[in-house]
Amino acid sequence: MSDAIAGLARDGAEKIYRLVEERLERTVAEQGGDAEVRFPGTNYFFPLAFALLGSEVRTLGDLPEILAAGREILASGEGTDPVTAIGRAGEAVLMAGEIELGLRYLAGEEPQKDCPGFFSDDILRTLGIQLVDGRMAGFACLLGAAPDSETAVRIARGFQQKNVLVFAGGESGGVSVIDQLIEQKVATGWESYLVPYGRDTFSALFVLNWAIRAPLTYGGLKKGEKEKILDYCRHRVPALVVVLGEIDEFKVAAGAAALRLGVPLIVDSPVPEILEPGLCLHESLVSEPDHKRIVPRAIEVRGIKIRVEEIPVPVPYAAAFEGERVRKENLQVQFGGKFSPAFEYLKVGPTAAVEDGKIEVIGPGEESVAAGESLPLGITVTVAGRKCEKDYASILERQIHTFINGAMGVMHVGQRDILWLRISREAYESGFRLRHLGEIIVARLHNDFGAIVDKVEVRIDTTREEVERGLKEARRAYDERDERMAGMTDEAVDTFYSCTLCQSFAPNHVCVISPERLGLCGAYSWLDGKAAYEITPTGPNQPVEKGKLLDEKIGQWEGINSFVYGASHRALEKFSVYSMMIDPMTSCGCFECILAVIPETGGVMAVNREFTGMTPSGMDFITLAGMVGGGVQTPGFLGVGKLYLVSPKFISGDGGLARLVWLPKELKEALRDRLIRRGEEIGIPDFIELLADETIAENSADLLEFLQMKNHPALKMEPMF
Repeated sequence: MSDAIAGLARDGAEKIYRLVEERLERTVAEQGGDAEVRFPGTNYFFPLAFALLGSEVRTLGDLPEILAAGREILASGEGTDPVTAIGRAGEAVLMAGEIELGLRYLAGEEPQKDCPGFFSDDILRTLGIQLVDGRMAGFACLLGAAPDSETAVRIARGFQQKNVLVFAGGESGGVSVIDQLIEQKVATGWESYLVPYGRDTFSALFVLNWAIRAPLTYGGLKKGEKEKILDYCRHRVPALVVVLGEIDEFKVAAGAAALRLGVPLIVDSPVPEILEPGLCLHESLVSEPDHKRIVPRAIEVRGIKIRVEEIPVPVPYAAAFEGERVRKENLQVQFGGKFSPAFEYLKVGPTAAVEDGKIEVIGPGEESVAAGESLPLGITVTVAGRKCEKDYASILERQIHTFINGAMGVMHVGQRDILWLRISREAYESGFRLRHLGEIIVARLHNDFGAIVDKVEVRIDTTREEVERGLKEARRAYDERDERMAGMTDEAVDTFYSCTLCQSFAPNHVCVISPERLGLCGAYSWLDGKAAYEITPTGPNQPVEKGKLLDEKIGQWEGINSFVYGASHRALEKFSVYSMMIDPMTSCGCFECILAVIPETGGVMAVNREFTGMTPSGMDFITLAGMVGGGVQTPGFLGVGKLYLVSPKFISGDGGLARLVWLPKELKEALRDRLIRRGEEIGIPDFIELLADETIAENSADLLEFLQMKNHPALKMEPMF
């Protein structure tokens, strides 16, 4: 039965090639072969051609060679078995489809209405940590249109509630699933886990183009390593395609392209199935006409592991809603922000004093104020457990943000005493009340931290007097925690903690977290590693004894090196905790900031992922990220967490904070108080005034002139290389 599919795939590929060849020839004639052609926001040129052929497409004149290579691949499938023929037709379509999208960008036809267009490298890196830590289970591409808009919403919501990112696009009978979702007023965007990509079949190549960058970004694979890259996609990229509506040659050809990357197809039409492993890990093509069963069947076929908690709230609950915004026009009630005092505080209490599951709401509720008005809010959570230590309180408290944001129609921003919480009109009308905040916190603490948490009780206050009273206790605890963590040093402990969460993407990457160096993603501190090990002793956070000191200056220990050698699958013999020049730590791709040496200044710059401009290194964040990730050691470049910049151990083996010469203004302002304090500690009280940003210097020449004017200490230090 695969013969019919193979025939349709070849026919569809042939039609695609004729269309793309004609368009390319016409475009070259109009603009010339030297016309620049590129996708925005990527370091990989035309990523599919870059990955599979090793080609760096820069101009229109580079494209005929790519098309010719695709033609050869398509022809090589003639006379082969059906599965091979489908795979080769699909590979050829990857080449031609990407060219079509590139020509559209050149012609100003992309992005399409309501769609973000090309998915940037930065988006891939930003979402990468969510894939590896389980918050996002995988991603699904919807191609076509459902029988009606209600069914479209049901399918999209079904994936969202399983924490699966949804890409929506394509068309069937002139109708696109994008417009079906818009008709039902469904919010779309990266923060909603529901992203439209385009209203035609070609546009699905945006999704495959995005997927193939995972092995380049996280797997440390190089351009042209086709078989390794395809194997990585098949085994490590948790993707699937759901084809909705009528099937034509173009859809079959696009489906073959997905299959070539090991991405299985679930179709709502009665088509011949391909159930044997081969193109994909399990089934390759499955027919499921029952739209109520499409989501669970698709997840089963791809083998995606879902972690779903049943939370007793009257609105849908899933990680898909974590980034949702509640706008003013849809607001029922809000708490905190600039509108009222608010805080959240978690403490560890004695077991006998905590009543498990107790939830108290003290004070007026949402119904006491007019729509859009505000109330004070104090959330005090008390936990107890035989293994629950006082040190874990701040770790558990930080989870409240994630827990509450999982409820659709509830927006939570900030933490501690700077939180801002909004409840939408729809959530309120569905029955969501303050008590449900407690239900969420109790359920999630038990589900996620059951190894250390035995009891949970929650008190929610809404009177100004009680909130202000609770704030005093909470702020004393906040200050005590900060002082304790700030006082911890690497020398004070014999054990660091590993983090290998990202090895599902970067197999040889290992993070080692110390009291004075948090994880490069910024999400894990030494105490987090300690708590995570207590919770899951066999998990990705393991205690690593430092062992014999080998080099105090750059931070090398025998025990750390031994662990890294094994955990990196013997790819790394050693690395330094305090140096970016000698055996530096590796990066996966989820770093908050990148450090890069500026040789002519004797110093280093730092750039955070939110900064989109050019840096004095001559590279933007995206370009720098392409040099740092994938679990490889790159002397002179380093991925780090933001707060590492103000750690006493910040590249201390290379000269420390005095080496820092440039960082984006937004980052500098965010760290201003800490930078001033650290400057005073190292004997340079005006240090923050010596730091350049993009308003002062965008290139190395202007930077050097500024540093000389300011007499920056890095100019007098030994060269880093």
